[in-house]
Amino acid sequence: MSMNMTTEEMVAYFRKNLICETLTRQEVAALREYLQDITFKKDQIIAEIGDVGDSLYFVVSGKSALFREEEGDEIKVASMKEGTLVGEMSFFDRKPRNVRIKAESKTVQMLVLTRAMYQRLKIEHPIIAVNLLENAIVSLDYLIRHMGEDIANLNHYFYGNGRH
Repeated sequence: MSMNMTTEEMVAYFRKNLICETLTRQEVAALREYLQDITFKKDQIIAEIGDVGDSLYFVVSGKSALFREEEGDEIKVASMKEGTLVGEMSFFDRKPRNVRIKAESKTVQMLVLTRAMYQRLKIEHPIIAVNLLENAIVSLDYLIRHMGEDIANLNHYFYGNGRH
């Protein structure tokens, strides 16, 4: 799998989106060797429900969406735009995914870190691996905090004075 992004483009992407922004140019150049640059087309499945996450995805451009299945219907749970990390929960807890990740825009460019490459990274560049792990924690934290706000809004809607 070829890498289309240059080290400079990757540094700019990380800094702009506050992902691994503390990595030096040299560290980004090292990380680049572990990543795959993959483009998905609209509606293409990136990761399937029930699969154990073997990859971590950085959305470089375009949008991907998370879907769950309910009685045979596909229900959109969230959109993941440029600069977000996707698939981190199943990647780290090794439990089967409960959502499907699909390309939502015409094309979605992603940087993909496979589990095998992450294992190598932990040994060969532990500082970079720790940085990635910290970013995954921040990403999950963001998700959980916003979920909390959504639940509070929903509660207010149902039990407060929002619903008539």
